[in-house]
Amino acid sequence: MPKTTMQYIWLVWSLALIAIWLVIYALLDTQERKREMLIVSIWTALLGVTEPFFVPLYWAPPSLFDLALRTGFDIESFLFSFGIGGIAVVLYGMFFRNRCAPVSANERHRSRHRYHWWAIVSSPVIFIVLFFATALNPIYSAIIAMTVGGVAALRCRPDLKKKMATSALLFLGLYFVYFQVLIILSPGYVERVWNMEALSGVLIAGIPLEELLFAVSFGFFWSSIYEHIAWKKLN
Repeated sequence: MPKTTMQYIWLVWSLALIAIWLVIYALLDTQERKREMLIVSIWTALLGVTEPFFVPLYWAPPSLFDLALRTGFDIESFLFSFGIGGIAVVLYGMFFRNRCAPVSANERHRSRHRYHWWAIVSSPVIFIVLFFATALNPIYSAIIAMTVGGVAALRCRPDLKKKMATSALLFLGLYFVYFQVLIILSPGYVERVWNMEALSGVLIAGIPLEELLFAVSFGFFWSSIYEHIAWKKLN
């Protein structure tokens, strides 16, 4: 595969995710859902700043202007993070019609909400601790952090259990199909870009196992983030 072609694959793949985002956004049935998707996506885009944690320990994607390999940062990561954030948070509502309503003041003061904000920040804190205190590859730190963060969120918000579990599976399914497009259109890209020697080496239909674990843990944790922070419940 020519170097010039490799350089644009990550960009095209990220833009494909934005295209999926736009389709889902257009299909949402209320302005409330669209606002939720947009807000979460904007905030999730900030996760693009974490890319230096993963390059080159997890992967080393050729990127626009060679930014990833030269600086650790790249434009594509912000596009990718924007896309997955909004998609993960609204997928459940596309299959199970429901509406959000405010959590009552009485409910907010129940004992399980005592650690409300700790549950929300637990995931980034755990990731940082694991990254600097262990020799784990950062993708495993991220998977553990999001899984623990999701469990902590459930401790405060057991009413979101169905949404979180279902969203994990829905996002996994969508991500699987999305990743297959990359494999079909860019054969050999995974083997060249992912640091397979530092990972399990397991490929499922050509997809690194770690990517699928990421999809499940991200869908599980991130699908609850809007309701948790905004004190909303599903009706």
